[in-house]
Amino acid sequence: MALKKEEVIIIGPKEMFVGKKDAPITLMEFGEYESEDCAKANEVVKQLLEEFDGKIRFQFRHFPLTLIHQRSLKASESAVAAGQEGKFWEMHNILFQNRRTLGTTSLKLHSKEAGVKSKKFLDELVNGVYGWQVQDDIKEGIGRGVKELPAFFINDVFVTGKPTYANLSTAIKNALRKVKKKPASKQRA
Repeated sequence: MALKKEEVIIIGPKEMFVGKKDAPITLMEFGEYESEDCAKANEVVKQLLEEFDGKIRFQFRHFPLTLIHQRSLKASESAVAAGQEGKFWEMHNILFQNRRTLGTTSLKLHSKEAGVKSKKFLDELVNGVYGWQVQDDIKEGIGRGVKELPAFFINDVFVTGKPTYANLSTAIKNALRKVKKKPASKQRA
């Protein structure tokens, strides 16, 4: 008699976001946890989420630059692992706060701080259980032309220029104007 294999459903980064699900604007960032620039951008994103509350949803996609930052891949996997318990954003922020201590043992400690309860966390991390989800993000980033981090997209359009509060805020306001114009033009048709 064959044993029925337990089906495990993994929640991928594409399904993890903060903000209103049906917000008119989707702000997507490709980044990694060891980068100083990505850490600065994380603080900018927090401000944007506050300013545009209800109008944007934010999605972080993993793009670890492993040739520069050897620990960024496992850090990304740990965030996806935390996301399985609904603790992605807690882990996400903790990883940025502790970007200089992202070894495997530290990631386990960070997961506890984020509220992850899984006793399998370390085993899953060591065995690369969530590696495919991170690889999918990398492939998508490459397909979108991501070359430098952080890279931002607003409603799938690449945002040029430095990811400062002023630049991203202006780009979001412009995108909101475009979204508001679309329904009116459909009514005339």
